[in-house]
Amino acid sequence: MAEELSGWKRCNTCKGDIPFEAEYYVCSVSTCNRGDSPFIFCSVECWDAHVPVMRHREAWAVEERAPTAAEWAGRAEAAEAEEAEEAEAEAEAEDEPDDAEAPARPRGGPAPREILIVASKLKAYVRSTSGMNTSDSVMEVLSERLRRLCDGAVARAREAGRKTVMDRDFR
Repeated sequence: MAEELSGWKRCNTCKGDIPFEAEYYVCSVSTCNRGDSPFIFCSVECWDAHVPVMRHREAWAVEERAPTAAEWAGRAEAAEAEEAEEAEAEAEAEDEPDDAEAPARPRGGPAPREILIVASKLKAYVRSTSGMNTSDSVMEVLSERLRRLCDGAVARAREAGRKTVMDRDFR
């Protein structure tokens, strides 16, 4: 908690505090902004020091504003509440009796919403067939389409009375 009071976050280059409500900079390159810990910088100079290390060809610093302390506390409370709900749902799922007639489903709630595509292989394919680059956001779109295809194939396998999804279920 003391870390929250000293500042909002730390600069990825100089490790200095970025105060609440202060201007900070993020990298325009999508791979620097993924996940829970995007690269953030206290100044354009700190961002500029990051560019050669990451080997960006075309990049710029995007100016942002840090949240207020109250906004940040609200986000933290919402995240804690969501984690508590997920833990409660997992506990309830573990307490349910096994039913042989119920369709098989993964334990612990819904499937994770992660990327299902091997990004390096897809990017290599697109580059070799067209000479084009592939945006990282393509992986999310393709993963969602793949989920829909798999859901349809699972339904067809169930209709056929099988517990194995086969290639013919995707046709």
